Amino acid sequence: MNLLNLILSTDFVYMWIRVATPIIFASLGAVICTKAGVVNLGLEGIMLISALAGVLGSAFGGNLVWGVAAGMLAAVAVSAVFAYFHLVLKANNVLCGTAVNTMASGLTVFVLQLATGEKGNSSSLKSFAFPNLDIPVIKDIPVIGSVLSGHNSLTYVALVMVAVIWFFLYKTPTGLRMRAVGENPDAASSVGQNVVRIQFLAIVLCGLMTGLGGMYLSMGYLNMFVRDMTAGRGFISLAACSMGQATPVGALLSSMIFAFFDGLSNILQVLKIPSEFIQMLPYLATIAGLTVYSIQKSAAASRKIKKLKEVQG
Repeated sequence: MNLLNLILSTDFVYMWIRVATPIIFASLGAVICTKAGVVNLGLEGIMLISALAGVLGSAFGGNLVWGVAAGMLAAVAVSAVFAYFHLVLKANNVLCGTAVNTMASGLTVFVLQLATGEKGNSSSLKSFAFPNLDIPVIKDIPVIGSVLSGHNSLTYVALVMVAVIWFFLYKTPTGLRMRAVGENPDAASSVGQNVVRIQFLAIVLCGLMTGLGGMYLSMGYLNMFVRDMTAGRGFISLAACSMGQATPVGALLSSMIFAFFDGLSNILQVLKIPSEFIQMLPYLATIAGLTVYSIQKSAAASRKIKKLKEVQG
């Protein structure tokens, strides 16, 4: 009963939205890449590098603007390297993504030590954070105001970006070209579309979205960089993209599902449940979600084949 009361509380729902924010950003980035026919496994590394770059940029630049610029530049640079190796040099995207993630884990610790002398976190640096925003009128509404108002500004940006990405993919010529390339690159190329250029753009846009998720972790969720602070959120975002059928709204809903279990693991610590079980929950939910998605996809494919046979028969 105590657990149910905690879950139904406004504090939990508020935390749930906070926890979902970086996953929403990265899953939207994954949607863009997937629509263009590229699976970007380097989201974890991009988030981590952007998180550190944002903190260092704001600390040494002296304001938030420099932090945003550094974080975005780092995300674009890493994404461009991934795109170059995968699209131009034709390297396997799985290996490229794994290389990005592995490099990011070591590189961030190395750069952090150079900048602060510490390997664990950047608490010795005076970095800047994105401000929290109170929504007029809504903040004064009982219960609703406690849940929806007062979040970090990037949380509201993430929610707005769901609509922006949907509009971009389905209502703009560039979005149409990306979807065409993702569905049939040979057909798109036959009508004069530059497949490599379009996929390169998709990977860079994915990096920008993922970078925002990384900066939220170190400049919103926390006010400092912590070693390996992404904690698998990049991979969870890929799962959210898959479960959401690579659509912006689907990615949002799937992100909220995974974030629920992440938030649940936080409140379970109060109930003296073994920490190993608590730490396992978000990843167990990811595996379960992907299993359900795979079963649904297989069932849909079977139905499609059955209908095709009936038509041919």
